[in-house]
Amino acid sequence: MEILKVENLTKTYGDGDNMVKALDDVSFVIEKGDFVAITGPSGSGKSTLLHILGGVDRPTSGKVWMDGRDVYGLDEEMLAVFRRRQVGLIYQFYNLIPVLDVVENMTLPVLMDGKEVAQERLTDLLGTLNLHGRENHLPNQLSGGQQQRVSIGRALMNEPVVLLADEPTGNLDSKNSQDIIELLKASNRKYDQTLIIITHDEAIARQANRILTIEDGKITRDEVIPS
Repeated sequence: MEILKVENLTKTYGDGDNMVKALDDVSFVIEKGDFVAITGPSGSGKSTLLHILGGVDRPTSGKVWMDGRDVYGLDEEMLAVFRRRQVGLIYQFYNLIPVLDVVENMTLPVLMDGKEVAQERLTDLLGTLNLHGRENHLPNQLSGGQQQRVSIGRALMNEPVVLLADEPTGNLDSKNSQDIIELLKASNRKYDQTLIIITHDEAIARQANRILTIEDGKITRDEVIPS
């Protein structure tokens, strides 16, 4: 089932001689439950694409359809709701709230949405992410790998349609990096979670079932990885 459709997506910054085209007429479709890696050199447009998919940045032109909805046909209020409910975002630098403990950080998006925390899902995620016993720890009491697990839990709490990860292992050593990738793969399988990850690491990209390569704002390779 098609979960994400991108049509003729273009993003430019500046104008005239100073215009930079970060994305140049990008189109692709992603099926529900896919694990897709987006690769390419620095400045190729990877992060710009991820931010547009996540409703964080608007395209100059083109369409993004997620779960049948025209994302940029929404007004600002509905776009904010879309970001909270439909998309889970994971960043390289965790972005945890330092004065909130593990559970508070994980459940913050749910509470901000005015919903009740699903305790069964919270307990399940804490177990999946190996965070039992650390529920009341603050971010500065956790290792980098543990903090990234919390950020993954936060992204998954609202049961988003798509999970977007921007270099989620960029701040971690090789062992923690692989642990995080295994957790993301586990959530992809367990929750039938569509996962899109930006990475410079070819070994990580090869663990996806599909690789999109972007260069100079264009998709230059679309490779399906045999299972």
